[in-house]
Amino acid sequence: MALQRLQIQHCRVFSSLINNQLHLRRNQSILATPDENPRILITGGLGQLGTGLAKILREKYGKDNVIMSDILKPSKEVVEAGPYIFADILDFKCLQEMVVTYRIDWLIHFSALLSAIGEQNVPLAIRVNIEGLHNVMELAKQYRLRIFVPSTIGAFGPESPRNPTPNLTIQRPKTIYGVSKVHGELLGEYYHHKFGLDFRCLRFPGVISSDTNPGGGTTDYAVQIFHDALKTRQFQCYLKPDTRLPMMYITDALRSLCEFMALPPEALKQRTYNVTAMSFTPEEIVRSVQRHVPDLKVTYAPDSRQQIADSWPQVFDDSEARAEWNWKPQYDIDGMVDIMVDALRPKYQI
Repeated sequence: MALQRLQIQHCRVFSSLINNQLHLRRNQSILATPDENPRILITGGLGQLGTGLAKILREKYGKDNVIMSDILKPSKEVVEAGPYIFADILDFKCLQEMVVTYRIDWLIHFSALLSAIGEQNVPLAIRVNIEGLHNVMELAKQYRLRIFVPSTIGAFGPESPRNPTPNLTIQRPKTIYGVSKVHGELLGEYYHHKFGLDFRCLRFPGVISSDTNPGGGTTDYAVQIFHDALKTRQFQCYLKPDTRLPMMYITDALRSLCEFMALPPEALKQRTYNVTAMSFTPEEIVRSVQRHVPDLKVTYAPDSRQQIADSWPQVFDDSEARAEWNWKPQYDIDGMVDIMVDALRPKYQI
């Protein structure tokens, strides 16, 4: 109990300091932020999507209107880019104080343990992915927030149609990550119908980016290959060469989220949508990377992630997002590979 009180006190002190900083920035600003701009809190902001999303939203809605949060120590670049605060999603009171103090309108909830990591520590995954979700969902209901919770191809299982996987079908995932995401989808839709909560959810495929290091997830081979190709010219893949999975370049993923969140509630016919851009296998991305690194050598050593991949969709059907709110990706596999190689070459002095 003493430790819990100390954490809450720390959160309140930190929140007070950040609030003073924001107040000072507003007073120094030449152009006032329009009142209609939403104030946005991003949890799990230091993950793969958070930093890039914060940059886009700050350009659109104002630097001080987008507050990143996480339990990790931020880099100097993150702190200088805009407001950042400590936030433990398991601490309801701390989150509540942030929502009130910063007058939050939108809550984007990225905090989660991913598929392979969650399987290694199921009790922690339940706490973070389910208990943490309950906290933010209840806050969104209490304060009438627009809330976004991402879902995943991992929300489907081997009983689901795999090629293609439609927006509405049987969902029987075989990982705690997938189970928690189905729970989130259903809870969000229940809160929408029961309490009028403006809940929004996109099911993302594997997301590929050069901004963050691969985190050991099932689709992260499609990021690791670029680092290994440029650094050592050797890559060992933990999936079979013909394992097809849906994928998306991060720019498309972030754009889909921003477009989706900006839609008026009455424009949405449903609350959860599939989005995707491409589907490929390890051997297909190897061929594309070899256009830039012809001497890349590849071996295959399937591990426990192969079983996870075999239960996921091969091709994602996002026709409902395309029809209902005009979603359209911009990057295919070769275009994505070209950008990834160009972005990572300087890191390895090539």
